[in-house]
Amino acid sequence: MASIEQGRRFPPRVFVERAEEVLDAFGALKGVYKHVGREKGLASWFRQWAELEEQAISLYTFENRVVPGLLQTEAYARGLFSVRLPLLADPEIEAMIAARLERQSLFAERPNTAFSFIVEEHVLRRETGGGAVMRQQIDHFLEVTAPRNLEFQVMPMNRGAHACLDGPIRLAESPENEWFAYCEAQRGGRFAVDPKTISVLHMRFAKLRSQALTPDDSRSLLEQMRGAL
Repeated sequence: MASIEQGRRFPPRVFVERAEEVLDAFGALKGVYKHVGREKGLASWFRQWAELEEQAISLYTFENRVVPGLLQTEAYARGLFSVRLPLLADPEIEAMIAARLERQSLFAERPNTAFSFIVEEHVLRRETGGGAVMRQQIDHFLEVTAPRNLEFQVMPMNRGAHACLDGPIRLAESPENEWFAYCEAQRGGRFAVDPKTISVLHMRFAKLRSQALTPDDSRSLLEQMRGAL
């Protein structure tokens, strides 16, 4: 509880509900709960999710736009931030890159967390930052996805309609086995705790796993793409 009180750990919903009841806070704590976050260099709407990432025992991600932030190299991230509109000042770009790379320490710090990533093939074929950057990015994929607790799958372009055409999905399971979801769009993101919403997203992600290439086949495709660059 001390970690929560001192801001080092994101409070689970059950903690907030109990504190609300004990303190008779008239909904104030539940209201603040929607806006918790403190990371510099992260978009305000993403901070609450970043807190959850640090504690998650399961973390699932589907991306159809760019390489997921947790898997980006510094060069790839720089390529994205350098073309963002409105244009960012150099200090802003550096702060965002530093925050993104700091999040990646999760892989070393949480070896028991189950990570699952599914990425559209066209994302990997788009030469964001140039061919050399993408070669480095694919090398990074092959290295970082080697541990047993990290599963990486590619959704092939020759697959027609699939279960997640509505957009990216992130799902996280807390140490208290409570599930949260986050879906990002232009200029904002939607943080979800509603069980019905999360159930739908779980259903879609589970279906997507069966529609994507297997982890072994995905790794083979990455090796082929690396050789072609």
